Amino acid sequence: MAETVNFSEGTIATSAGATGLEAHAPGNPATVSALANASGGINAGNFVEVDIDEELSRFKSDDTPLMNLMLKAKKVKVESPEVQHFMIDEPRSFVTTTAEVKAGSTPSNTFPLPLSGEESAIPRPYGTLLVKGVTGFAEDGKTTTPGKEMMLFVVGHNENGLPICRAINGPKTNPTDEYCVVPTIPIGTTCVILSNALYETQKEVDPDLIVPQAETIYLQKRGMNQVVSDYFDAQKKRIPFSKAILAEQAITNFKVRGNRTLWAGRKSKFKVNVPKMGIQSVYTTEGVRWQFKKELQHTGKWTIERLIALAKMFFTGEDVPKTSILLAGKNFLENIQTIDYSEHPEIQITTTTNPVGWKVTNIHTVFGDIELKHEPTLDRLGWSNSGALLAYDRLVHYQYTSEHSFSDRVEGEEATRTGIIVWDALALKGSCHIWIDGEGETGGSGVVFEMWEETTAPSKDGVYYFLTDCENGAKTGEIWERANSSWKMFNGDVYAN
Repeated sequence: MAETVNFSEGTIATSAGATGLEAHAPGNPATVSALANASGGINAGNFVEVDIDEELSRFKSDDTPLMNLMLKAKKVKVESPEVQHFMIDEPRSFVTTTAEVKAGSTPSNTFPLPLSGEESAIPRPYGTLLVKGVTGFAEDGKTTTPGKEMMLFVVGHNENGLPICRAINGPKTNPTDEYCVVPTIPIGTTCVILSNALYETQKEVDPDLIVPQAETIYLQKRGMNQVVSDYFDAQKKRIPFSKAILAEQAITNFKVRGNRTLWAGRKSKFKVNVPKMGIQSVYTTEGVRWQFKKELQHTGKWTIERLIALAKMFFTGEDVPKTSILLAGKNFLENIQTIDYSEHPEIQITTTTNPVGWKVTNIHTVFGDIELKHEPTLDRLGWSNSGALLAYDRLVHYQYTSEHSFSDRVEGEEATRTGIIVWDALALKGSCHIWIDGEGETGGSGVVFEMWEETTAPSKDGVYYFLTDCENGAKTGEIWERANSSWKMFNGDVYAN
């Protein structure tokens, strides 16, 4: 609803607030006449002193949780609005075979280990690999050792870049043979990367080559202006708004809109033609909603089992965080709060004040603590059924210029212009963060999970966290992937870009 009112100082448009209150005059300076127009046409000489609800004029950090997390995060000063952001993860702990290794497939005792192109360079010469699910042999090469898995030694790489390996505790043709023959290793086998094993006088080994891929982050310049006339300032004793209260309201609005941008903004760069200044660039930053590398599609009622599974996924991946906070929409938060915890006394729920200064609900699990915090911005963005599980120590606040304020006299006018300028961006570090989508809208660029609690296997391709034993061979607590109608264990291949 908008109404245009004509007064002697010009024409302004008064606009309703979120609840229909005529309390906003966007784009207009704070003059006596402008305030009269915005308040229903009260003449400048008839302002009435009233009590003011101070709570409405405070900087409410609870309204902008994500921005407050950004302000508490590690600050990185940069010299350009375009930043190469490295979402560095923990080193890979395993590789997975892409084809079967057949016993006796080569005439020698060495064999190429079939790995994907992106994994083939990870095992280095003189390294060792533990082959999960493949039973090793005793020293005679004939007797199997149940529960003791096979280990491989990396000799080098072939012309195709695949690691050449030999089995250390594999089968032998004769018990007295020094080397084992080629074993059988199924397709999709996980090989855990262990330490290297050097010969007696060796001191040189291949260096660990870590080349993370960078993602370009754009820093968005945001500003807030306020114009207060000298006459308005002189009349402030008779006006129920002082400059300080006006500034607080304006900054609160500035923070709330900025918080929405931190969540849902889209990355872009474009040119604008500025009068007297020429062509200049405008940058918009990418919201954290689109930065997640793990996304959980969730429907239905939350249970203790699902909550523990969420904590397990967050705290036990390749990237292990130290802290966690779950910023949630109102429906998601209600769903979590109404879980029946009576049968699980080991799950402790307490109210505490976290390092940011918020009073939060803390859920203690064996994997780690999860803090629950309502994020009103998610409700305003239409994500009331969703939430974001974030790590305090995995956020980066890039700043091109530090936040600063200014105060200038308006040329040709009896008024003062004040404002705030910030030029920054918020980026996620690592792959532990999880977006929990309850709207059915997959939008991230990472791996999408779904929880499954039926014994009948899912019929569509995807990645599933099983809450019960399933007919496809998955056990409770395991993550499996269905691709082209076939199943294999999913080991968390979430690559940082």
